[in-house]
Amino acid sequence: MKRKRLLRRAANWFALACGAYLGLAYFAAPEFWTLRDRQTGPTTIEMVTRTPQGIAGDPINVGLAGSRDDIVHAFALAHWDTADAVTLKTAVEIGESVLFDRPYPDAPVSGLLFEGRVQDLAFEKPVGDSADQRHHVRLWQTTRLQEDGRSLWLGSASFDRGVGLSHDTGAITHRIGPDIDAERDLLMRDLTEASALASTREMEGIGATKTGRNGGGDPYFTDGKVVIGVLKP
Repeated sequence: MKRKRLLRRAANWFALACGAYLGLAYFAAPEFWTLRDRQTGPTTIEMVTRTPQGIAGDPINVGLAGSRDDIVHAFALAHWDTADAVTLKTAVEIGESVLFDRPYPDAPVSGLLFEGRVQDLAFEKPVGDSADQRHHVRLWQTTRLQEDGRSLWLGSASFDRGVGLSHDTGAITHRIGPDIDAERDLLMRDLTEASALASTREMEGIGATKTGRNGGGDPYFTDGKVVIGVLKP
């Protein structure tokens, strides 16, 4: 009986510890960042994504000119997979993929906001046998139209180098590699080799940044340029 009481007490403490971690990482810490941003006022940097709590996320570093169908077709040609939506089922599947090295080429990506909206499309290119490491890009359709009437899509491309805890909230998240320009260039190179691009051009992004930090607290550096690929219709 004494052993059962000890086990029950240990289980209760474990449950309390888990509850405290979840409350801190997924509720208290994000709310702190939301309140801090409200007090400091709006950021002067516009070409950057934000987490749902308002924390600055990955910067905008790529763009595509074309229709939604053009984009989906181009990524298929380049052998990039469309990311699944975030659901309880896909969250469990990506967890199993990371823990047990199971392939999941369509693993979901977390939602980031640009101009107040979550991404419209997301694509990824797996590395290895699990969703632990992958190249990925989020894309947002803008209201800006090209000369041919097609939309300009802006996005953030980065490399997930592994899974860890957010430096800002303690929540479980993917950690990105610091060289986001390399990811931008890899994406454009894959689309070019797939004969999906008619041309490319550059526009100003966040500007040269050597000590950037994304929504998970991961450092990054960039020349601050956005490379826009004009897709073949």
